[in-house]
Amino acid sequence: MPISTLFSLLLLAFSLIPPPVTAEIKTLQVKNDNRPMILFEKFGFTSKGSAAVTISSVSVTSGLNQPDPSRIGFFLLSEGSLNQVLMELEFNHIPCVVDSRFISLLFTFQDLAPPPHSSINKSYPVGYPGEYFLLFANCNPGSRVTMDVRMELYNSDDGKHRDYLSAGESLLPSLYFVFSMIYLCFFGFWIVECKKNKLSLHRIHVLMGVLLVVKAFNLICASEEKHYIKVTGTPHGWDVLFYTFQFFRAVLLFTVIILIGTGWSFLKPFLQEKEKKLLMIVIPLQVLANVASAVIGENGPFIKSWVTWNQVFLLVDLICCCAILFPIVWSIRSLRETSKTDGKAARNLAKLTLFKQFYVLVIGYLYFTRIIVFSLTTISSYKFEWVSNAAEEVASLVFYMMMFYMFRPTDRNDYFLVNEDEEKEAERYLQAHEFEL
Repeated sequence: MPISTLFSLLLLAFSLIPPPVTAEIKTLQVKNDNRPMILFEKFGFTSKGSAAVTISSVSVTSGLNQPDPSRIGFFLLSEGSLNQVLMELEFNHIPCVVDSRFISLLFTFQDLAPPPHSSINKSYPVGYPGEYFLLFANCNPGSRVTMDVRMELYNSDDGKHRDYLSAGESLLPSLYFVFSMIYLCFFGFWIVECKKNKLSLHRIHVLMGVLLVVKAFNLICASEEKHYIKVTGTPHGWDVLFYTFQFFRAVLLFTVIILIGTGWSFLKPFLQEKEKKLLMIVIPLQVLANVASAVIGENGPFIKSWVTWNQVFLLVDLICCCAILFPIVWSIRSLRETSKTDGKAARNLAKLTLFKQFYVLVIGYLYFTRIIVFSLTTISSYKFEWVSNAAEEVASLVFYMMMFYMFRPTDRNDYFLVNEDEEKEAERYLQAHEFEL
């Protein structure tokens, strides 16, 4: 594959599938790697940003000709210059990408101290604000590179304090903290509602309360992780807590949606065999999705299997999103059939309407958080990366509030409202209409 094609595919994948970043001071190890291009990071710099790269324990081996060290090196590439560099490579205007006048070259291996030292420490001030790719190029076909890499990417607008978060992510610690407080208040309100309606309390309401707590702690951990990265460049262990609570939050959310969709605890105290199997499928898939997310976040795009792990994560997430719709569909069809035969037309009609509303709500939530948020991520300026995160949290909060309102503990809900007038009206309605999805 030509290097220009490989180069463009690599950057396209990174642009379309942005990985979660866990730290902006990273120490990585490259072992016996023969890739002509390695993408290490993507970062939004202000006018006072800097990139520092240190490499040590460097060795280059080749079974053919002696590698040319001037054709191996690190460089920064802005998104605005991407097309020009691709054009140069496509039309063979330059023999190697490190020769391009559109890149900011940090150093080549020609600058390395002689063995056994084989190391270099280079800092580059970024004078022009923008979003940049930090890349490594090896234009010696057949050669393999081994090295330890330490990189620091940061902004220092006041000249004293370093901000290790990308320019568009600097507001995320405050954003996540505010939403965590909102969910804790939400949980307090939920406790009050459950106590006020003890007679209508079901087991699902307890599980919904646990979901709120886990969601709040997930956001607190996200806030602390981003805060420590912003100040120190590393998450100081908060990433472990973040991934732990993210796992439990994802599993609990999908479980609650499935249990509500099957009518468990509201309509019946048990699950049918097919519903149990669905839970047994969704939960392991959520485990796999969270493992993929953790691998992406911890290692970043420099690993060879980065694109594969991204594809695994997206595929599993899509499967889970589709799977949680099945129990709602089953309940709608079951209620539609029961409405015609059990003599409780009004009650079943109310339940049927409620489940249809819930179905639309879940579809809307999944569409917004998977499609709209993704679109915002790809089209937003690097300075406003936080907007997609804010939109996702707002959408999640609205979804939680509507779901909790629809299935709140109360003795006056759509499951039990039945009177004689409603019953007759419902019977006439059911005779005239056929409910379809």
